Amino acid sequence: MNKAIDHQHLKTEQANTQHGGCGAEKGLISIDQALALMVENTQALAVETLPLNLALNRYISEDIYSNINLPLFSQSAVDGYALCSNSAISAQSRFELIGEIRAGQNTEITLNEGQALRIFTGAKIPVGTTTVARQEIVQLENQDICITENLALHADIRDMGEELALGQLLASAGQKLTVGAIASLSMAGIKHISVQRFPKIAVVITGDEVADTVEDLDSGKIFDANAPMIEAWFKAQNQQVTMLHVADTAEDVAACFKHLKNDYDLIISTGGVSVGDYDFVRPVALAQGFKQIFWKVKQKPGKPMLFAQFQREDQSRCSLLGLPGNPAAVYIGLQIYVQTMLQALQAEKQPLQWATGILQHDLKADARERFLRMHAVFEQGTLKLRSLAKQQSHMLSNLMHANCIVRVPAAEAIQAGSVLQVLFIQQ
Repeated sequence: MNKAIDHQHLKTEQANTQHGGCGAEKGLISIDQALALMVENTQALAVETLPLNLALNRYISEDIYSNINLPLFSQSAVDGYALCSNSAISAQSRFELIGEIRAGQNTEITLNEGQALRIFTGAKIPVGTTTVARQEIVQLENQDICITENLALHADIRDMGEELALGQLLASAGQKLTVGAIASLSMAGIKHISVQRFPKIAVVITGDEVADTVEDLDSGKIFDANAPMIEAWFKAQNQQVTMLHVADTAEDVAACFKHLKNDYDLIISTGGVSVGDYDFVRPVALAQGFKQIFWKVKQKPGKPMLFAQFQREDQSRCSLLGLPGNPAAVYIGLQIYVQTMLQALQAEKQPLQWATGILQHDLKADARERFLRMHAVFEQGTLKLRSLAKQQSHMLSNLMHANCIVRVPAAEAIQAGSVLQVLFIQQ
């Protein structure tokens, strides 16, 4: 493909696109339709086995059952004294002290009626124990102890298997491995786990306008926020990405896609996806064999978004998510669409989890559904939402204060007190 052909293809695409008012353009699909199409057209990646400590943010590929009881044995819940008594113990009762056991030790001692054993938190209770007295209610008197308060049977004993029983379901396929999930599985003795493979991702930043120094700003260039933002976002997801910068030429974009489409599961591009004279991403992708799933979503920011796929000879796929170049559109794309894509690639088909909050002020109507950056606070059990200034798609300064993204319905003025959908920002 040469540059002249690319420009002709692009002009044809522009001529075939009918425009009305902002947001009224024909052929736009809704946000929910776009998200559904992404999930429907995404294949889950292969499964791999990893050490549990390396599996943070992965999705479990199969149900996991406990191979042990937890606790492994009945144990003391406190530092105190294991007692043997056939009935409830009243204050001033006395017991013969016959030994000691610490956590990690085993003992062959069997307690008989009226006997006690010094014991520490987590230690295995000896045979014959009917209750444990915490040390705060015990007085030591030579080789005897005196209980200073009434004590019920079975107090402060952790029973074998009371938290987890042998064969109990620990985690379900599709569950995300959070820090807490890893801790729970570790306590159950899980060392390795089968998970969906992390996708291999390339990020293509298109454009010739990026400044490297302050002096470059005099020539009309701007500092790049997209690349640092995207790389940091993926780092927070515990995922590595290949970052590439490509000039706004058909040849450079074509060479880049030709190389990436055979090696990567997902290509994310920024810029070059609309209908300008130097927007080559879509025509080049189609010429490279990518099949368009959708292009343009009735949303603000981020309308000219492209989702396409290339199917390789082995039937595996490379997905392309083309985001507009404006930083706010890229940020929204990461939080909404890239997150959905990552989940789908790892066999998680559930939609993003939106909460609800109460808007604290009026909003003007817009032809498109909007994603607004807002600040949310809980006050007396209610999530209250306030929009932030500087919402234009080229602006990011309000991200210093934003902690959520709010969906604002299209074509209607929104009154204070309205209930809106809220997605808390994943930092």
